[in-house]
Amino acid sequence: MQDLLDIHTHTLASGHAYSSPREMVAAARRKKLALYGMSEHTTLMPGTCHDFYFANLKVIRPEDDGIELLMGAELNIIDYGGSTDLMQFYLKNLDYAIASLHNPCIPPGTAEENTTALIGAMRNPKVCILGHPDNPAYPVDLERLVRAAKENRILLECNNSSYSLNSSRSGSREIGVQMLDLCRKHGVPVILGSDAHIDLDVGNHDNCMEVLAAADFPDSLVVNYDIDFFKSFLPKK
Repeated sequence: MQDLLDIHTHTLASGHAYSSPREMVAAARRKKLALYGMSEHTTLMPGTCHDFYFANLKVIRPEDDGIELLMGAELNIIDYGGSTDLMQFYLKNLDYAIASLHNPCIPPGTAEENTTALIGAMRNPKVCILGHPDNPAYPVDLERLVRAAKENRILLECNNSSYSLNSSRSGSREIGVQMLDLCRKHGVPVILGSDAHIDLDVGNHDNCMEVLAAADFPDSLVVNYDIDFFKSFLPKK
């Protein structure tokens, strides 16, 4: 199956990434992706862009030499109710949002607190993906999370960076296999995200492929192989 998209990526605007938007798009073109998305960290992440960045996304062309572009954000979940850190005024400009738990923005809670936070973030109408939900620093009730993802039509992410052997989220592979087992059981689709912070990693889902293989996960539940399937999870305009 051909991997057609990558929408969890970060450019220089995120503060701790190393390539420009044009370099990232060029890398997506070289990888022959059909769809590419930029998802900068939102404002409570140290060093990232100001809210105003998300007010000016209109200057980005929706297509670039045959590649469809989406402009999103990786929202920080900031409390155990699932609130996020970007105001509605700016959220309305996004094509999509990823919601994630990050140490600089919220301390790890109990499994109950972390699960409730992720499920609460699903209520944000722009959120269609939960980023790296298998991070061992934030233990969750996987059964409850997978069932909630199905009920709310939210994609759970397999994060290539998390599954790297030198990842700061060591242990994600093992939890990822457990998550995928439950997704297969309940028929819940997943998305592969590179979490690229440099152009060399755009479209790189090699670690994800290893975890999918370990879980014997069906291609039919991976949205990266079907653009229309993926778009069915995007928030309505």
